Amino acid sequence: MKEYDYLVVGSGLYGAVFARQATDAGKKVLVVDRRPNVGGNVYTEEIEGINVHKYGAHIFHTNDKRVWEYVNRFAEFNRFTNSPVANYKGEIYSLPFNMYTFNKMWGVVTPEEAQEKIDEQKKEVTGVPQNLEEQAISLVGRDIYEKLVKGYTEKQWGRPCTELPPFIIKRLPVRMTYDNNYFNATYQGIPVGGYTAMVTQMLEGIEVWTGVDYLENREVLNSLADHVVYTGAIDEYFDFCEGALEYRSVRFETEVIDKPTFQGNAAVNYTDSETPWTRIIEHKWFEFGTQPKTVISREYSSEWKPGDEPYYPVNNEKNNKLYEKYKKLAAKEENVTFGGRLGEYKYYDMDAVIAAALRKSDELLKD
Repeated sequence: MKEYDYLVVGSGLYGAVFARQATDAGKKVLVVDRRPNVGGNVYTEEIEGINVHKYGAHIFHTNDKRVWEYVNRFAEFNRFTNSPVANYKGEIYSLPFNMYTFNKMWGVVTPEEAQEKIDEQKKEVTGVPQNLEEQAISLVGRDIYEKLVKGYTEKQWGRPCTELPPFIIKRLPVRMTYDNNYFNATYQGIPVGGYTAMVTQMLEGIEVWTGVDYLENREVLNSLADHVVYTGAIDEYFDFCEGALEYRSVRFETEVIDKPTFQGNAAVNYTDSETPWTRIIEHKWFEFGTQPKTVISREYSSEWKPGDEPYYPVNNEKNNKLYEKYKKLAAKEENVTFGGRLGEYKYYDMDAVIAAALRKSDELLKD
């Protein structure tokens, strides 16, 4: 008999949810994380009384009632609604694209006028869009593409829009209403007190070792548990034997400013190509802060290299084929489950990663 039923590698949302479910099912669980803290990329740290999203803005939104009820077991959520704005060379536009955006861009007032303008500009794309530029123009026309999509997207991905796949832009909402709510989700908010407190609550009563690198101590750690749930990078698990998967990374410059507000909104996207950062996050607005100081983070998108934090999988044809090779290797691993954004090489919204962890725990714990 081994000491633990499950060894969970990584204390992000996937790992924390699985660990909670397994523990509640009567299993003995050990969680290890190479970072000095729990929470993975949703980790928040308090600075000047403000919960700072250390690895980028995380705004919880879902239409999945089971997921919403689940997270509310571990935190109270506020009523924050994501309403980002775009700054194009000092011109301010509403995001998502809606009637405020179209009025600022063209002076139109009615949905009919806005649609006519978009329809006229969409004509330049004929047939099925072959790249992101064509997809964006076919959705919102040339003017909005040039001012609000092109520069931001090329900074984000480090590639011309003509070389990016069209599916990336399909997530952008376009509305013929005066509605600034970016996420069209039934449930939305931020956990009061920050995500770290929520994850800590999920892991209550579970043994957690932080500052422990699983891959450097694999043999010893594997000997402790019957089954491993691995949420790290799948290519790293296999020592990059098929080659390295590609990611986009993000660098953050976080600054405390000695005044109560900097930009008056949680998120401002800089959509021109000349500004080096993609957006500025002002963290206090996630929880409607009234602190005398404010904390901002400028985000710089970059190509990932070993040693950097991997954020966004580059799910193009080349990388997806490479991932399939690793997936086949993973299927041969006995008593190891690969899950989460890095384990499955897949971009996950928070609610989707929680849903995936719940499904996997239902499957593994049903006996």
